[in-house]
Formats: sequence, structure tokens, C-alpha cells
Amino acid sequence: MAQQNFRVGRLEQEIQREVNDILLKRVRDPRVQGVTVTGVEVTGDLQQATVYYSLLSDLASDNKKAAEGLDAATGLIRKELGSRLSIYKTPELTFKKDDSIQYGNHIDDLIRQLEQSDK
Repeated sequence: MAQQNFRVGRLEQEIQREVNDILLKRVRDPRVQGVTVTGVEVTGDLQQATVYYSLLSDLASDNKKAAEGLDAATGLIRKELGSRLSIYKTPELTFKKDDSIQYGNHIDDLIRQLEQSDK
């Protein structure tokens, strides 16, 4: 079982690295510019992969465009992943926005406001 967990973790790291590279070099869609893959979760059977991403922009319209761009590019990304990874079957990809970075920035802003009010 430990071998399986190690394999999943290694595959998650590999998918994260490769998807970032594919977005940078192969996907020409301007909607996905500024998208960074922050993490990947692969199911135990290696059939599904959830790819978490962040975006530099906080604008709702940019978030919507990025999501649409990623949806449109999923086939290309999966095909490219299949040729790069040495696994039997490439997992199905699902993209989800990672809000933890925005949340962290919000907390930082609140702390800064508290520090300002103390002065």
C-alpha cells in the first residue's frame, strides 16, 4: 500500500510539472495566460486527476475566461500528458480554481490593516 501512495504522490508531482509546461509552451489560448498549476490530486486508481490552478487576476471575468480556456484545452493537455508520462492510461483531467492563495492574501491584508490601526 505504501508503494501505491508513493506512486500516486510521484504521479501528482509529475502531472503538475508537465501541465505547467504544457500551458506555457503548447497551449496558445490567451485565456490561460497567467494560469499556474498549484497542485494535483489523483485518485487511488489513477483514473481521475483534479488539477488546482491559480490566476494572477482577481477579476471574475478573467477567472471565467481562464476556466473556459482550460476546458477548451483539456483534450490537448491530456493528449500531450499521455505522450509525456510513462503510465498505462492517462487520467481524466478536471480543473479547479485554487482559492487558497487569494485567501492567504486576504489574511495578509487583514493583518496589515490591524498593524496600521495600532500605529
